[in-house]
Amino acid sequence: MFRVFICLFFILFVTNIMSQERDSNNYTYNGNKFAEKKVFDEAEMAYRKAISSEPNNSKALYNLGNTHYKEKDFDEAAQRFFQTQKESDNKNQKHKAFHNMGNVFMQQKEYAKAIEAYKNALRNDSSDDQTRYNYALAKELLEKEKQKQKENKNKKDQEQEEENKNDQENDNKNNDKKDDGDSEKQDKEEKDDKKSKNEDENSKNENPKKNQDSDSKKDSQKQRGGLSNQQMKSLLEAMNNQEKKVQDKINAKKVKGIPIRGKKDW
Repeated sequence: MFRVFICLFFILFVTNIMSQERDSNNYTYNGNKFAEKKVFDEAEMAYRKAISSEPNNSKALYNLGNTHYKEKDFDEAAQRFFQTQKESDNKNQKHKAFHNMGNVFMQQKEYAKAIEAYKNALRNDSSDDQTRYNYALAKELLEKEKQKQKENKNKKDQEQEEENKNDQENDNKNNDKKDDGDSEKQDKEEKDDKKSKNEDENSKNENPKKNQDSDSKKDSQKQRGGLSNQQMKSLLEAMNNQEKKVQDKINAKKVKGIPIRGKKDW
């Protein structure tokens, strides 16, 4: 009884798998028909149903990738091509998946990734001239891109160097102007100090003369301004009169001191 149960289970399991595979193939076939008519939304739906029924259906994965590629959904296309080469055991199918992955990366201008994809495609089929051409083209474009990046970097570095040079020159000019301004200011201060010193010296030299002149004038004015000419004349006359009186007194005394003789003796 147990053996019968096991056999029935196995038969049902195999039948289910075969049914899923059949359904998946049918969905894949329908998807191909829609793709030929360029009805890509219906084709995508059919391929997704095929993959849902049989996740390792490499044909459905590959065709779904092609549908995304034609719709320019490159990220999704690359993912489906990657799944294709992973699930497939067929070298020809792997070759096609890697080749189309390379094309996706070329569209995205990711040339390094494209080169690796084309290398893997050639490992599975080295006779494909189109893959070899795309591989050589990807290498050439990568070299051009590197050269352009190098030129841009050199140009940017040169522009930066020129900008730094201009900034340095402007800084030097500003510093020179500042130094000139400081020098002019210092010269002006020195001149002002020198002028102030000279003025002080001149002031010192002039002041004594002025003071002397002033004192002399004052003394002269004092001497001359004390008495008028008339007063001076009167004073001189009074002094002369006084002196005469004194002299008369002295003379009178001299006369009294001499003995007076009487008559003569004969």
